[in-house]
Amino acid sequence: MPGFQEPAIYRSILESLQTGVYVVNEKREIVFWNDGAERITGYLRHETVGHLCTENILMHCDQKSCDLCGEVCPLASALHESRPREGRVFLRHKAGHRVPVHVWAVPVRDQRGSIIGAAESIEEVTAIPDPDRRENMLAAYGCTDPVTGVANHAVAQAHLRESLATFFEVPIPFGILCVQLDELDTFRARYGQKAATAMLRLVAQTVESSLRPGDFLGRWSDHQFLVILLNCDGAALSALRGRVSRMESSGGIQWWGQDLPMQVSLAQASAQAGDTVASILQRAQQSLPGSTADASGKPVQAGERAFSATADNHDTSKG
Repeated sequence: MPGFQEPAIYRSILESLQTGVYVVNEKREIVFWNDGAERITGYLRHETVGHLCTENILMHCDQKSCDLCGEVCPLASALHESRPREGRVFLRHKAGHRVPVHVWAVPVRDQRGSIIGAAESIEEVTAIPDPDRRENMLAAYGCTDPVTGVANHAVAQAHLRESLATFFEVPIPFGILCVQLDELDTFRARYGQKAATAMLRLVAQTVESSLRPGDFLGRWSDHQFLVILLNCDGAALSALRGRVSRMESSGGIQWWGQDLPMQVSLAQASAQAGDTVASILQRAQQSLPGSTADASGKPVQAGERAFSATADNHDTSKG
């Protein structure tokens, strides 16, 4: 079949694959970017080809660090060590949220065997149920938050109560992580409702991409999200908190040419014997940076509303 001997045929195949593939030269300048890379990252060819991958277009993170675009990234290692490298990382989507991916990097050689660049494939890692399927199932029963697509407050509260009830019967450790978008009202007043909605969605997507299968995420109030982590002791809870913190600190949205970073506070608490919804939330609140306690011992967060089990703090209709 002489047609398959033409290089253009193979280039056309690579360009149309839905698995992400990109190629850099020895200077780490991007020279090829296919359809799959566009789909997974949100960046189009004209936004990447000709740019150095060290410009932090994708801002790779692993479980420990968000600074993998130096010599330790799989692509650079494949170039300098002349052998394939692989790893699981989180890349930054053009929209700002983190995407868990598995990458495989290989050196590219010319006919004489000299290394002239490297190629990397990118495959999405599905660590949680498909969000569209989950959202459609919950939406059918009016159980999703209309702004972010995650479970709404009523579902989050029911899930927390169920987790506590199970903990009383079978004391398998679990914990909660409270994610608070700081100064949301100020942000909304300054940049507008659409920007606030985009930021809330970004926070939800970034947290969700950091979770394990079986973990739960819901929107607790206007500026707060609740994560419930089953079979999770204090050390694992702190580790997840650190991972989410690193993901959030390197995320943000672009709004009318301006980079707007996420500014979030994280709180955590492990379930204890005798806990109620109110008590575990109160203990989590005490771990928020800057949290103080009033005369009754109830934590008060300066400038923000506390995580509350009551119904006066859960209006999420504004976005």
